[in-house]
Amino acid sequence: MKPLRNALERRFPVKVDYLDERAVDCLSHHLLHTFMQDVRQKELIILCIGTDRSTGDALGPLVGSKLARHLPAPIPVYGTLDHPVHAVNLVETIGRISRTHRDPYILALDACLGQFQHVGTITLDEGPVKPGAGVQKNLPPVGSLHMTGIVNVGGFMEYFVLQNTRLSVVMKMADVMAEAILHAVRRWQQKETAALS
Repeated sequence: MKPLRNALERRFPVKVDYLDERAVDCLSHHLLHTFMQDVRQKELIILCIGTDRSTGDALGPLVGSKLARHLPAPIPVYGTLDHPVHAVNLVETIGRISRTHRDPYILALDACLGQFQHVGTITLDEGPVKPGAGVQKNLPPVGSLHMTGIVNVGGFMEYFVLQNTRLSVVMKMADVMAEAILHAVRRWQQKETAALS
């Protein structure tokens, strides 16, 4: 019965609206179970993709900056407002992660565009994120697990749409994503410490 319960608790993809009052709890619950089952002997890495030069694409660096200030050591965060990871340096950053960290488990975050009715949706899913797909950039997929936020409508003049995305929406989505990750990591570390004592 236990494996079945775990399977139900980790049903992917997980989709929540950033305005839903249960969004943080839902995301952190699934993150916690994933960390406990999949990270184990691996090194957890947070990779936040995007640029501070575009309002919509700043979601990743905003989350990264929040996590870098509050995430418990020794979990590294790549991609902040001060040091963004974007199309120009993504390949180099992936190479640095693989050289620097032993058996990394990467949680990758990125903004994306979608249908009008899905704007504001945060998705948590297994496997890599495909950065730049919404703006037709050919970048390598990255991540063992990924979290994306639909910041605006896609399908037409994507660069212009990202540049003209409401900062309020992006900031609130970043708050939800960062808080969910922080909750999950803290609870995971508490459980790991309790198991060792």
